[in-house]
Parts: sequence; structure tokens; C-alpha cells
Amino acid sequence: MKEFDTIAAVSTSLGEGGVSIIRVSGDNALPIVDSIFKAKNGKSLEGMKTYTMRYGFIVDKDSREVIDEVIVSYMRGPRSFTAEDTVEINCHGGVVATNRVLEETIKAGARLAERGEFTKRAFLNGRIDLSQAEAVIDIINAKTELSMKSAIKQSEGIISKEISAIRAELLGLIAHIEATVDYPEDDLEEVTSKKANIQLSTFIDEIDRLLSTAEEGKMLKEGIKVVIVGKPNVGKSSLLNALLQEKRAIVTDVPGTTRDVIEEYINIDGIPIKLIDTAGIRETENIVEKIGVEKSKEKIEEADLIILMLDLSRKLDREDEEIIEYIRDKKYIVLLNKKDLNRQMESKELSKLDSKYIIDISVKTGEGLDNIKNCIKQLFFKGEIKTEDIYVTNNRHKEALIRSKESLRAAIGVLENVEAIDLASIDIRNAWTALGEITGDTVEEDIIDKIFAEFCLGK
Repeated sequence: MKEFDTIAAVSTSLGEGGVSIIRVSGDNALPIVDSIFKAKNGKSLEGMKTYTMRYGFIVDKDSREVIDEVIVSYMRGPRSFTAEDTVEINCHGGVVATNRVLEETIKAGARLAERGEFTKRAFLNGRIDLSQAEAVIDIINAKTELSMKSAIKQSEGIISKEISAIRAELLGLIAHIEATVDYPEDDLEEVTSKKANIQLSTFIDEIDRLLSTAEEGKMLKEGIKVVIVGKPNVGKSSLLNALLQEKRAIVTDVPGTTRDVIEEYINIDGIPIKLIDTAGIRETENIVEKIGVEKSKEKIEEADLIILMLDLSRKLDREDEEIIEYIRDKKYIVLLNKKDLNRQMESKELSKLDSKYIIDISVKTGEGLDNIKNCIKQLFFKGEIKTEDIYVTNNRHKEALIRSKESLRAAIGVLENVEAIDLASIDIRNAWTALGEITGDTVEEDIIDKIFAEFCLGK
């Protein structure tokens, strides 16, 4: 079967470096590597103890010419990442050396691994469940230490344990209902119906608790998309440079200097923030600037948070008011810049906006910039990020939880209106199945293939 061929791939980034690792996994991993390995002491890899290493050379299978000096490590299944026999060849870093060692491994009988195939095998072999497998790619893609900690917790099974516990209780309830239906002479239907209603409400509360973390989880994983908007020359590019602590955007006194969108990531207390500096929004006849203004408006629609910058040293005009009207129903922070100059703007002019999210700042002196961080945490994390919390970070998990909750509500509706517990059992089973998609117990094969196709090669 193709699923269980011996596979090989480069598990480190290709490029110049000290060491590259070629991972080989499958029943024939050790014999394949042994056929192209020449030990310094002349010993074969046959009989090599698990969790040991051997020093030697990878040689051309046909000519026996030395290709590279290597160290080979061996992990016998099932005590390996894939739960199969796994060999890792540590060769010199660099594209040429790495590809030559991989090429010889393929010539010796291994197949080039597909994207995510090592992790997929760990899942298929029962070493990890599907949510733990998905956490692996989240660890690789983590943008901050906090998002990495969240992914590591998921890889250890923190979500799986919660889901498995709910599914076990649901299964017990299904069994109890079916026993009641099979033995009607005991007249337990009414009692069972009342108990089922109470239990189902408890399950819905547990699912709601998990769903309540989904928004924060998404932010931790993907970051918060923050768009800086305002009229030309209010200090948007200066703010970007100040937050990045580097001169990323060109700053001049000429209005309309920023013509295109500039995107950069920063880390605020473990939250990945994608900062987007946009062209100043104003009426203009300049074709290039006009395109920039249109892009700015598009970015506002896509943003999780809008930072509106206004100039305290000038009164609001029609263009400012149009922008305020545009953002008032979205999540926003209003920065009143140039606090170091004479104030011309009146507070009553901003009465349409929430005063909690209006901050006086001076980008020039740095005054007030720390308050931006507190506002972001208040808007998205209720003021505090708790690393011990369980965060649902995966959209697929969120959708499964929502479908499960809907099925449980449908079951409650059946029990309240009909008191036909055998019909409610169908909805409860649907909820149990939806939750099983998170851990991979009930997920379809094509979804599994799609998930692992998003992984990088060699993982």
C-alpha cells in the first residue's frame, strides 16, 4: 500500500546551515539507509539499538563514492514520531549536500514523502489524534511565544481530552436512551427524558465554554489585522515606524507620500499584530494616489481593528467626519496625534465615538503609545491574556462545535415537544459524530487528506 511505503524527505529548511536532516520512516527505513551507509568502524546498521547514533558516510549506491560525512540516528517503532521505524540522517547543511543524500535515499528504495505525510502516519498509526496533528503545523507557524504555547498545549492533547470526555458522556446517554426504548415495559421513558434534558443542557454549557475562547484563539494563531487610517499627514507612517521601532515607512511633510499599503508584524504581549499602514484617505486627482486611497478602503473592510489617526492641532473637517462615520460600527481605536502642539480639536466633535478608545498621543515624543497596547487587550482579550486558558484556535474545530451544539439543541426541542426520546437519540448521535471530527474519530478521508496537504514537506 502506498500509505505505508518507506518514505523520505528533508525535515530542515533548505539553504546554507550547519546541519540538514533527512528523515526516513517505514518498515524498511533501516535496511534502505544501511545500503548507502559506510560506517567509520566498518559495522553495518543491522542490529542497531533504538535511540542510538552511528558516525560514517553516505555513499553512492552504485559506485560507492563518498557523498557526505553523516551521523545516523535510529528510533524503532512504535516509540518514534510516526510510530514506525524511523532513521534520521544528519548531513552537512547546504542545498547540494542535502539533495544528494536525499537522492541516494530515494535510489535505495524510499519514496519521496508527500506534504505532512510523517504527521499523517503518526495520526493513522494512533500515536496522536487529528487535533494534535493539526497543532504540529500551528507550532511551526507560530508568530509569537504565546501562540506557540497555545499550540504546544493542543499538541499535548488538551483539546482532545475535553472533547473525548464530552463524547464519552454523550455515548453513555445514547446507550441509556436506547435501553429505555428497547425495554418499554419498565416505563422509564418520562424519567429518562427529564434526565436527558438536564444532561444535554450541561453539554451545551461545556461546548459554549470552548466556543467562547474561539475568537481569542483565532487572534493568537493568526494575529490581529490592524489597519491605520486617516487623512494624509496626520502621522500614520510615523506611528508604524514608532511601533516597529525602525524606519519602515517613508515620512515627509508632503501630503500623500504613502501611496501603497505597507504591512508588518509586531508582537504586543504575545499577541501577533499585523500592522497595515495605508494611504491617506482624501479626495485627489492623482491617479496613483487615488488607487492607494481605494486600497485603504478595501483594507478597512478586511480589518479586525481600525486605528484612526486624527491631528489634534487641527479642527475636524468633512473628510474626518466621513471616516468617523465609516468606522463607528467596527472595532476601533482613535489616536489624537500631535499632543505636543497646540490643541485645536474639541472633545465634543468626537461625541459619536466611545471615549474609552480615544487616546491623546504624540508619536514624536512617544507619549501615550503604551495605552494602545492596553486598548487592544481590552478589545480582544477582556484586558488580560491567560496562558493557562484552553483556546480553540482552529476554524474546523469551531465549526464542529457549533454543529454539535445545534444537534444538542434540536434534541432538547424534540424532548420538550414530543417526549419521544428515540427521536432525540438521532440528534444526540449527530452531536457525538460532529465532535468526533475534531479528534479524527469520525472524520472522512478526503478531509484528512486536505488537512495534511497544508503541511510543509518533511513534517
